[in-house]
This record gives sequence, C-alpha cells and structure tokens, in this order.
Amino acid sequence: MNKAQISAAFLCLLLTTSCSSPLSKKASRDAAPRKPSQARIDNAKEAVPKVERKSKYGNPKSYVVFGKRYYVKDSAKGYVEEGIASWYGTKFHGRRTSSGEAYDMYAMTAAHKTLPLPTYARVTNLDNGRSVIVKINDRGPFHQDRIIDLSYSAAIRLGTVKTGTGRVEVVALDPRNYVRQAQAQPSEADIEIQALEQDEQLVVPKTYVQIGAFSSAVNAESLRKSFADNGIDNIAVYESVAADKVIHKVQIGPLDSAQETDLVVQQLSELGQYEYKIIIK
Repeated sequence: MNKAQISAAFLCLLLTTSCSSPLSKKASRDAAPRKPSQARIDNAKEAVPKVERKSKYGNPKSYVVFGKRYYVKDSAKGYVEEGIASWYGTKFHGRRTSSGEAYDMYAMTAAHKTLPLPTYARVTNLDNGRSVIVKINDRGPFHQDRIIDLSYSAAIRLGTVKTGTGRVEVVALDPRNYVRQAQAQPSEADIEIQALEQDEQLVVPKTYVQIGAFSSAVNAESLRKSFADNGIDNIAVYESVAADKVIHKVQIGPLDSAQETDLVVQQLSELGQYEYKIIIK
C-alpha cells in the first residue's frame, strides 16, 4: 500500500468516526448534554486564528459521501458564504475529527465540507447579529441545505441550540492578517458601542429556496405551476439580469427562518426534487 492509499484509508476511517459520517448518524441521535457543564460553556473562548500546517489526512483532493463527491479547496482565501448552520454534540464528543483532532463539543470548532483543514472563520447569526470565531477541523454536515456544522458551545454562543439550525454568514479569516489586527484591541466601551450599533442596524434577512433558473419565461412558469399544483405554496418566478440576459428564477419564499426552510426542503424531497439552492438576501 503506497502513501496515497494509506492517506485515503485513514481519511475513510476519520469520516466514519467524525461528525461527517452518515452511517454512524443512523445508529443513534445526536443531542445536547443532559447536564451541560455551565462552567465550560461560560469559559469557552473564541478560536484564535494562527498559522498552522494543513492537516495531513484531512485534506484529500476529493472524497465521496452518500454517493456525492466533494472537492476540497486549495485555499480558504476570500471565502464568504451565507446559508444554514446546524450543530453537533454528545454523540461525537471525544471522537476523532477528520483532521485527526478529538472533537470537543465545548470548544469553538466547526465542520465544513470543502474548506481546507484547519480554517479559521467568523460565523455570524444573521437573525440576531451574534458572531463567534471558530476553528474548522472536521468534515460535514452532509445535508444539502447546510453549509456548516457548529460545536455545541459555538451554537450556544450564536443562539441556535434550541432551534437546531440558524441562518448564518461564514467568513474565512487569514491568520496572518488577524495577528496584525489583533494587536490593536478595542476597549470595553468601544465593544459596547459597536454592539449597540450592530443591534440598531440589524436587518433580518429572508430566505428563498430556488428550484430552477431559465432563460425562457415559459419554462419557468411551467415549473412554478407544476409545484404549485402539488401543494408548494409561496412559489413565484423572479427576474434578474446577468450578462445582459434576463434570467427567470423559480423560488419558494420569502421564508422567515431556517426551520421554515427545512419544511420546504422536506416537501421538495417528498416530491422527488433534490436539486435546489438556498438563497439568503
């Protein structure tokens, strides 16, 4: 067995022991701790971005889960994405992550399908403005409408534990720039002022589930009518212009929460529609 085969085999082992494993998730349900350590939650600190080597086994060129191939990014530079976050807890606590580290549900970590391991990122809850810096050291979540899986403590900090999911923005951080920026720490008064300004400026976004985009308005309307006739409410055709061409997008929404989005995705699944895009705006 050569080095590439050994690495692939080790990654496969990690995927069956970390949050990303679809097979292990079938066996039992994940949950919050019955008696959570409040001290560990209170003392949980944001991850501090630092320059690290890429995980030896956590960054294959690609890997396959549930028959779908995922391609790992060479770099996290410039990565920004909005979507739905979930979280994972007791079931995976202490297990090895895809990077080889042990999963600690009280640490500020997360899982992502394609960002290089490790990547540091700021995750912001778009519904309440709360944010936290996490270290992405695991693979997942392998649910089509999720973009990141948060640790239990990170989800507590963002306010998404009770709801299970939340709408977030994920921004990858450059550890080299972060070190320079961190040298000038704001005062407590500055932090309080920034928090108040953030609350005043917070605009709660709307979510749409897009199931098709056409250059033909007739085709778009045909798809809209087909799903409307099958019980999908609040579905419409929206027009946008790209490269001087009018695009007719078939979207369900606006939806007010990640939970409402989950219900729509479930409806689509029952109708055999597995291709869709989550749009937050």
